[in-house]
Amino acid sequence: MKVGVLALQGAVREHLRALEGVGVEACAVKSAARLVGLDGLVLPGGESTTMSLLAEGRLLEALRVLSSGGFPMFGTCAGMILLADEVEGREGPIVGGIDITVARNASGRQVDSFETLLDIEGLGPDVPAVFIRAPYVTRVGPDVRVLARHEGMAVMARQGRILVASFHPELTEDLRVHRAFVDMIRELRREGEPG
Repeated sequence: MKVGVLALQGAVREHLRALEGVGVEACAVKSAARLVGLDGLVLPGGESTTMSLLAEGRLLEALRVLSSGGFPMFGTCAGMILLADEVEGREGPIVGGIDITVARNASGRQVDSFETLLDIEGLGPDVPAVFIRAPYVTRVGPDVRVLARHEGMAVMARQGRILVASFHPELTEDLRVHRAFVDMIRELRREGEPG
């Protein structure tokens, strides 16, 4: 299995290390051509506006095509903003793919960053999560499953082949979230195999 990490900005190395830690081949993706042959893609944290500007053109269009076609994607923090169908204060999605509305920087400024333990469905009540200027989900569509909440706000969700998180699992030593994404890809691949 080969999983890419969108390498325009953010914690790219940390995601690559986490993916390799769960036993998959991982590569940095900076162009549309690098998307060929991947089984999944991580859209990391960073600055969503900067990332969308850096992805303009063929890469952004390729991401939209993959997302709308059901390609497995996992967005963390800014990556969640990119994958949301609606972003408060912005017209239209950047990439889209998951029926949620997000509020950027909802957890506060950089100085308000914090680490906590989350109760994540299927992973346990003690998953470490780092929140840095994190977006929160303010609306969840009917087909979206909320996997974790913090102070009542949805901070991790899944719809079909799209997984998103407000926090940065790559900044901890705990690999359960990355393993869950890889397991999701494996499960989807098995479903796609002829009976």
